[in-house]
Amino acid sequence: MNTYKKPYPLLIISIALSIMGCKTEPQFTEETKVDYNLVTNVDGAVLAYHPSSNVKILTVDSRAFKDMNKSGTLDSYEDWRLSSDERAKDLASKMSFEQIAGLMLYSSHQSIPARSEGYFAGTYDEKPFEEGVTDPSNLTDQQKKFLESDNLRHVLLTTVKSPEIAAKWNNKIQAYCEGIGLGIPANNSSDPRHGTVAKAEFDAAAGGEISMWPSTLGLAATFNPELVQNFGEIASKEYRALGITTALSPQVDIATDPRWMRFSGTFGESPKLSTAMARAYIDGFQTSGEGWGFNSVNAMVKHWPGGGSGEAGRDAHFGMGKFAVYPGNNFEEHLIPFTEGAFKLKRGTKMASAVMPYYTISWNQDTKNNENVGNAYNEYIIADLLRGKYAYDGVLCTDWGITRDHNVMDNFVDGKPWGVEVLSVAERHYKILKVGMDQFGGNNDIGPVIEAYEMGVAELGEKAMRERMEISAVRLLRNIFNVGLFENPYLDVEATINTVGKPEFMQAGFEAQLKSVVMVKNASDALPLKEKPTVYIPKRFVPASRNFLGMPISESNDYPVNIELAKRYFNVTDKPSEASAALVFIESPSAGNGYSQADIEKGGNGYLPISLQYKSYTAQKARDVSIAGGDPMEDFTNRTYKGKKVIAENITDAEMVTKAKAAMGGNPVIVIVNTSNPMVFSEIEPQASAILAHFGVQDQALFEILSGKVEPKALLPMQMPADMGFVELQAEDVPFDMTPHKDTEGNAYDFAFGLNWKGVINDERTQQYK
Repeated sequence: MNTYKKPYPLLIISIALSIMGCKTEPQFTEETKVDYNLVTNVDGAVLAYHPSSNVKILTVDSRAFKDMNKSGTLDSYEDWRLSSDERAKDLASKMSFEQIAGLMLYSSHQSIPARSEGYFAGTYDEKPFEEGVTDPSNLTDQQKKFLESDNLRHVLLTTVKSPEIAAKWNNKIQAYCEGIGLGIPANNSSDPRHGTVAKAEFDAAAGGEISMWPSTLGLAATFNPELVQNFGEIASKEYRALGITTALSPQVDIATDPRWMRFSGTFGESPKLSTAMARAYIDGFQTSGEGWGFNSVNAMVKHWPGGGSGEAGRDAHFGMGKFAVYPGNNFEEHLIPFTEGAFKLKRGTKMASAVMPYYTISWNQDTKNNENVGNAYNEYIIADLLRGKYAYDGVLCTDWGITRDHNVMDNFVDGKPWGVEVLSVAERHYKILKVGMDQFGGNNDIGPVIEAYEMGVAELGEKAMRERMEISAVRLLRNIFNVGLFENPYLDVEATINTVGKPEFMQAGFEAQLKSVVMVKNASDALPLKEKPTVYIPKRFVPASRNFLGMPISESNDYPVNIELAKRYFNVTDKPSEASAALVFIESPSAGNGYSQADIEKGGNGYLPISLQYKSYTAQKARDVSIAGGDPMEDFTNRTYKGKKVIAENITDAEMVTKAKAAMGGNPVIVIVNTSNPMVFSEIEPQASAILAHFGVQDQALFEILSGKVEPKALLPMQMPADMGFVELQAEDVPFDMTPHKDTEGNAYDFAFGLNWKGVINDERTQQYK
């Protein structure tokens, strides 16, 4: 970030006085804060440093500069008057190859504080975290090790105990980094963290832990890029107040296969809508004033070249889902949200500052080397297309864990070296470097990067390999300079407390939630409900299961919404005979990830259909032979599941609707579906008088619409298939190629369909995007 703006009258005067031999007074002030010292230049940068780091303030031309490398002189990278690019090049030239190798690392997931066991575990002075004893804002032993020994500076945060703890932890990690080596600050990052707590109450006068917004798919359902840009602007302020300067988002893959488990993280299946939303999202996050600034957050757009076409809807986090296929020859359309959106911003930062390729092997799309390897390993996908044809010169970071070994077909945290399983860990790093990538996601260990460097020296010579490493270093450092971390990486803890989740941000998020709920059916004007009616809300049974990390989730049978909050809007009864309407809250069908060890034990190949319906489904129309296949752990290549049967884990949701219909006699049954994927509505729609589809909102937002206080405005960002046969026959890479469900009112649940109180919505949004 260049905070130096010409002309500076005081600076010009000071230079003139200096030439004449006159003494000039320093044009800055310094004050002591709780965790750091703050230095404010007149008409210049605001600096902060920690006294323990041994960083001194240099006075040059009456201005203050941080002596990051403790050399006693002002280096170009320490001069905030220069551009980010100039500073990055100077610093890269001063770094050892070990320091550059560390800069290329991106940490595994860090929980603040660390868990005592499991995937996010860590220790404090070799002891696990103990509530009430361990300071949760302290650095773990593992963090200190990868910061100092491995020179790592990019840290991925997951859960944080509170905004206050996050701010204190940030100040400690920045002081630690400032005191070692060249003083390069930590670039902390996060996956999306603005989801809702469904049962939380919204109070316009109260704040919260962080503002709550609909999922990415819910944002898409608003069909409103201006709303999405506003989200980015608010989220970036909250991120910066938490010490987060890189967002591992947005996810702009066009979700052309309806079965994909990451569908809800996308903007849906429309390339045009996804492009508009991607541009707005990134402009909101990255822009501070006219361009980069202290409220900017780098956006790492993902996943190049699009991950939404996994064969049969399987996901590439798993060995059984590593192949993206293109039966519709539609590879190019998946690039549009990147090339026309993320790389062509309207505001001053011009393009997304970083890109993450997906795990997938883009099957048979390499027209140069005919190589079927993961995207981050593929010369054609990275060097020829992204770096070459589309001239992208920002940071390229691999998805997490692609250099680790692969040991099991269906484990979320297994290594994902798709197509290069036979290479060593170091050889994988070297191949990634050779195609033009800059960074290794989920790797805390400098060792394999140094080995890769040495391989490059042996093949290309030390000079060429040094130049290659410096290219990546400049890109990585530029993003740190752009957001002002070299000047001031510290947080005012009280300001963090007052910023994150403040009332006006919570209000904006809640209003966005209201605009994201789609009404797809309203027979006989069943909605809105009249003033405080008596309603029946059945309890929802959730069977025991496991989360994506394999951790057990206990079964439950409870009200699916905040029942006390519901009573403020309705008279709630447990007796259907007393109610004028039933409100049935369910979730879209969940039928597994397309693979089962039990099928292998029965003599099968392990592959199963992914169903979008509740009831038993047999895949009669599936392919006889899969398009792609092959894995070192399999002795076959045909991944067909034709003729196999699955049933949704939450079939009891469909049964809830049936039972409510029977119990209510002729009174309306209103179904509210938390929708993560397209679904087959034919099982439940005929039994419902009205249906709301939402994408992760607070219960209160639903109550506002059901009670008529707010009119539904949203539109479907995807098609809802008429049946599973159409799902099997659609091409994984092509949008809008299914016959949509048609309900008893004659409405087709197609892309951009939605109802308000008057009927089918037909406005400027449908005209622009449909």
